[in-house]
Amino acid sequence: MKNIAIFASGSGSNAENIIRYFQNHPYVRIDSVWSNKKEAYVLQRAHNLGVETKYFTREQFSGSDQMIKELQNRNVDLVVLAGFLWLVPPEFVDAFTIINIHPALLPTYGGKGMYGSFVHESVVRNQEKESGITIHLVNKEYDKGEHILQVKCPVLPDDTPDTLAARIHELEYKYFPKAIEDFLSRVWSA
Repeated sequence: MKNIAIFASGSGSNAENIIRYFQNHPYVRIDSVWSNKKEAYVLQRAHNLGVETKYFTREQFSGSDQMIKELQNRNVDLVVLAGFLWLVPPEFVDAFTIINIHPALLPTYGGKGMYGSFVHESVVRNQEKESGITIHLVNKEYDKGEHILQVKCPVLPDDTPDTLAARIHELEYKYFPKAIEDFLSRVWSA
């Protein structure tokens, strides 16, 4: 059995989708959901689905090895970022394989400050013809890790940031859990 810890900062719709996907999975288990925001709705979503939740501060995340040790003691094999906005400290990157999802076709519209509506506003403002999602490994820089999967969608002439975001969310829900599963299958069989 492989254990996944999900890190999220917001409402947690992607985290919930991942949890539901892996419920009763023969070889993957969602061990826990971690958030840097006490009031993040992701914690309630996870709790409602019977997944243990944890809150942490910036000092616990990047000022000590306490969280790394706890995740290792829990036998976490993979960390998945599902709407988690902090830069992952180098010691975490060295300790774990980490997967992230980004709501654009990296390398464009990536980097610090490029998340959520900021991405979609930029894509629409620049009159791009397509956008999409990038699922990638996390390294020591924002949005620079090796790509696992990119999926494209058109940007329509009358799109607003909100209509584009809705289309992007559909791609996230459809592809993110399966990409995680496929990645784990490739890693185990290698």
